[in-house]
Amino acid sequence: MSTERGPGTLFVVATPIGNLGDVTLRAIEVLKTCDRVAAEDTRQTRKLLSHLGIGGKPTTALHAHSSERDVATVVDALATGESVALVTDAGTPSVSDPGDALVKGAIAAGIRVVPIPGPSAALAALVASGLAGGGGFRFVGFLPRDGAARHEAVGKVCATPEPVILFESPERTAATLAELAEATPERAACVARELTKIHEELVRGTLASLAKDRDAWRGEVAIVLGAWSPEGREERIDDAEIDARIDRELAAGVHSKTIAERVAAWSGRPKREIYERVVTRKRDQR
Repeated sequence: MSTERGPGTLFVVATPIGNLGDVTLRAIEVLKTCDRVAAEDTRQTRKLLSHLGIGGKPTTALHAHSSERDVATVVDALATGESVALVTDAGTPSVSDPGDALVKGAIAAGIRVVPIPGPSAALAALVASGLAGGGGFRFVGFLPRDGAARHEAVGKVCATPEPVILFESPERTAATLAELAEATPERAACVARELTKIHEELVRGTLASLAKDRDAWRGEVAIVLGAWSPEGREERIDDAEIDARIDRELAAGVHSKTIAERVAAWSGRPKREIYERVVTRKRDQR
């Protein structure tokens, strides 16, 4: 890198999500010439560096649980002229991975931030799913594990008309598919697992069929939902079924707004209409 005095540069480097052959020439050059690598897992990163023939490169751990002081230490190194490559275990830093705190810290300190684009599990899943649609999409990353935050997140996903990409752990994939299928069983979807790896698999179908496909999934998982227009569903949901669904959601302690989003996506009725029914039934049950 440049020997001129002054602040260094923070390179945000995308690394392979499985197949090491996906590393870019530009990423290799940056990793070879930077002064330091800030890594989510230094052991994992050293394996990549060794594969690329890069030895003796100083590495600093910087992960989701790093303190503000840890971030500040790297920013200080940048300020004194070091060039730093930020990497995560796989894919692009800050996309459902650590790194955003360092990027923000570098920007606040007036340090140049340079993206080195490359592999992305989210985009790989989207383009191979057949559900991209040629337009916009929504990426939500990992859903909250439980509680009101999860109910709200699932409700927003179900109410999103554009394609949606989300990540999930293999242990919770079946449950998440079942929960999404409760609201939009006919919505087209794809489960992309172990992308770019030996056991890569893309399973396509409706949410209802995918929820029944298997009880357990293995490996790294991305779920893609196709565009969804609830008004176009073939089956008409009558008032009694809607009220029964609302009552079940209320009994489970789900927030009224979230119920409206989920039931509207499921029934094809306007969200405003469903929300009014929720408020009425909630009042009548007191």
